[in-house]
Amino acid sequence: MISWLRRAFIAGFFVTVPLAVSLAAVVWMFRVVDGLTRGWYEQWMGGYLPGLGFVTTILIVLAIGALTTNVFGRRVLGQGEKILMRVPVFRTVYAPVKQLILAFSPDNESGFKRVVLVEESARGCVMGFLTKEFTVERGNGPEHLLAIYVPTNHLYLGDVLICRPSQVTFPDLTVEQASECF
Repeated sequence: MISWLRRAFIAGFFVTVPLAVSLAAVVWMFRVVDGLTRGWYEQWMGGYLPGLGFVTTILIVLAIGALTTNVFGRRVLGQGEKILMRVPVFRTVYAPVKQLILAFSPDNESGFKRVVLVEESARGCVMGFLTKEFTVERGNGPEHLLAIYVPTNHLYLGDVLICRPSQVTFPDLTVEQASECF
């Protein structure tokens, strides 16, 4: 019973904390933008119209998205992330959330590519996600290997297995369908 409570608490923690932090960040961003633009809107329009802060926040996020889709914007964003990743609390929350979001992004080349079933001696058959295919030079020549991410707790925590292609089968499931199993 205590083991189940511990697992349930940890699972809830890793789901709740990134969600709460993301929600708090959106609310905080809205309040900051609303506070900064309220006076300007009142002067420009002769009064304040509710919802303009929200619309302004959406437009700012859209503009940042547009900026980061070009080469210059990606460089600026990359440099900003390098600086922010030195902040311990930011790094602890932002990095895993970003990796998870990128894993499901259709534009990401290193994300979850396919659903796999891996034959593993310790755990039997486990479901995971193909993240990378690569070749290594070993004593007998080049060897083709697969990197498989096997979630152990609501997709946030998991193991990375390095497997031979012969250990892996590909079920008829999409990444989205398989992610609902975790």
